[in-house]
This record gives sequence, C-alpha cells and structure tokens, in this order.
Amino acid sequence: MKIAVTGATGQLGRLVVAELKNKIGAENIVALVRTPEKAADFGVEVRSFDYAKPETQAEALKGIDRLVLISSSEIGQRAVQHKNVLEAAKQADIKWIVYTSLLHADTSSLSLAGEHLETEAALKASGITFTILRNGWYTENYTASIGGALAGGAFIGSAGEGKVSAATRQDFAEAVVAAVTKESTQGKTFELAGDVSFTLADLAAEISAQTGKNIPYSNLPEAKYAEILTGFGLPEGFAAAIAGWDVSVSKGDVFDDSKQLSSLIGRPTTPLSVAVKDALAAL
Repeated sequence: MKIAVTGATGQLGRLVVAELKNKIGAENIVALVRTPEKAADFGVEVRSFDYAKPETQAEALKGIDRLVLISSSEIGQRAVQHKNVLEAAKQADIKWIVYTSLLHADTSSLSLAGEHLETEAALKASGITFTILRNGWYTENYTASIGGALAGGAFIGSAGEGKVSAATRQDFAEAVVAAVTKESTQGKTFELAGDVSFTLADLAAEISAQTGKNIPYSNLPEAKYAEILTGFGLPEGFAAAIAGWDVSVSKGDVFDDSKQLSSLIGRPTTPLSVAVKDALAAL
C-alpha cells in the first residue's frame, strides 16, 4: 500500500509525513512536492508534483493507492487546481482520497469556504472513495502573532467575542493519519475542531498570565485592522482577507463543540495554554 501526500513540504504536510512514517513505515509513503530539494531530509520517496501543472500529475500519481490531498495554498486558484488533481487521480486509478477542507464549509461565511465546497462536490462526483476532513482554525494562526503582541503591548483583531475552537497543526496532522489508515472513515465528512474554545480576549489573558505582562485584547473595526496589517507589510488584499476572516470568527464560523477531532485522534486536543507556552519558548 502506497500513501501519497500533496503539499508535503508545507507546515501541515511535513507533520503528516512524519506521523505516517511512525504509523506505517517510510517505505509506504510518497511525498509529493513542488520543490523536491526541500524534502531531502524526509527519508521517504519524493516525487515532483505541482498543483499548477496538471499535465504532469497523473504520472506522479502512478502506483499510489491512497492520496492525502492537502488543500493548495493558492487562494483563488484552489478549486481549479484541486479538480485537476482529481482528474489525474482518476487516470492513475487511485482508490481513496482524503481531503483537507474547511470547518462547516457548507454554512461558513468565511471567504475560503466556496473553493472548499467546490472541491468537495467534485470529489464526491469523481467516483473515487473519499474522506473529507473539515479542518477548523489552527491555533498557530494566532500564536504566530504573540511576538508582535508583546512588542506592541496588545493583541489586536476584529473577532469580537467570537469563540475559536482551534487545535494545533499536530492535532490535525494526526487526524489525517488516523483517517487515511482507517477504512471506517471512508465516505464520511468530519468537522474537526479543538475540544476547548476561546475568545481572543481569553488568548490575550493567557499570554499575560504566562509572561507576567499586561497584554489586553484590542478589538478593532474590520477596516482599521486591515489598515494596521497593511502597515505591517502585508499586501492590501491579504490584509483585507485576514480582517474579514476575523469578522467571520465573530459570527461563530470557527466554533464547534462536537469533539470529532479528539475522537478521531484518540486523545484530547492540545490546550491553548500549551500552545502559548510552546510559542513563547520559540521566540
């Protein structure tokens, strides 16, 4: 049995490959990457694979039984790129695809949802056995900003009192491995989120408690938050998108209390306090 992982050098992909090695052995894994040199240390078979080059994909997928399709990072191009991969997968006679989608993609106001829904529909229509993992927010989406919050004296955003059911990338990586190695997950859609939800004010309070500094949460209007992010050097379009995602958070779009993630991985998801501690240690 050969399991291939797309986007294997990405932040989630690396963790998935590492967990798969522990679970089924390196000889059963193929890392599909745009730049093979970046996967030189993986210790598994590496094949060149580019979401934007559909003419090469079927060849790269030859001999693969199961495919972990980690969503492309190119927002706006994802639906087309994913459909190309699905077509190549049919040509290569892949038996099963596990796809990383978005939490509550069918009801979410997040601008990211549409492309994921398109992919889900294409996957279901492909005739290939599927498992859909609707991933919630990564805790790292926020802990990556801790250094800036400490420097600026506040944690900023536009999420209001919206609850974030986040989990770490490690948690989600283990879910991918559990899903692709258990036939019982076939044909199912999982809503994956952290066990314990928090607001950004809760996150700011946790940062304050662990650092001994007063780091309040400052809730900003969407346009003001986008303006500040642009001032930090982010492209205007991306800054506007991030601010918009925070507004969706305020509407409850990244809240979920079903605990399907912890059930899938067989342990509680990583607590916010641990994620913050690890982020502070890395500063």
